[in-house]
Amino acid sequence: MIAVDRGAEGLWTITLDRPDKANSLTAEMLETLAEAAESAQAARAVVLTGTGKVFSAGADLEAAKAGLAVSPLWERLSTAIAALPGLSVCALNGTLAGGAMGMALACDIRIAVPGAKFFYPVMKLGFLPQPSDPGRLAALVGPARARLILMGGQKITAEEALAFGLIERIVEPDALIGTAREICADTLAAKPEIAAGIKGMCS
Repeated sequence: MIAVDRGAEGLWTITLDRPDKANSLTAEMLETLAEAAESAQAARAVVLTGTGKVFSAGADLEAAKAGLAVSPLWERLSTAIAALPGLSVCALNGTLAGGAMGMALACDIRIAVPGAKFFYPVMKLGFLPQPSDPGRLAALVGPARARLILMGGQKITAEEALAFGLIERIVEPDALIGTAREICADTLAAKPEIAAGIKGMCS
């Protein structure tokens, strides 16, 4: 349900592949994602995407009831993505919801298809977000808009997300992965230490 393509040129593509369940994540899938992100420290660039019309609905309902909603695996995953030395691009093939927001926030760049929506109803469900998520969200969209999403429970459209700074581009579905790879091209061509140095300077 998690596919990892370790491209020979140093571009890794990690794909959520459970479209029949809106790419909702089980504990096993989340563990696999975290391990993939940790292994990808050796990659030059990483593209994170999904199959189907939803990037991820967050935690699988039954898994959430069993405690996955508050699992430290979410933070482990986002921490590993944020630590990647190369460029990370989240190519959102559709709606992004709940705890899955953390992995997208941890990426360097987010692009999304036109119909994508973004929401994180953690407060409504009676949980705190994972520790790093609010800070990363506020750094992108500002504190008030972070509260709009986390406390106001608002669903943000792709157009609003672009205006807010939550995503960098809106891309048609058939061009999504190609655009993500094109964004990674210069990083893949550069010396790894130069790419890592520039990434650090932008932080």
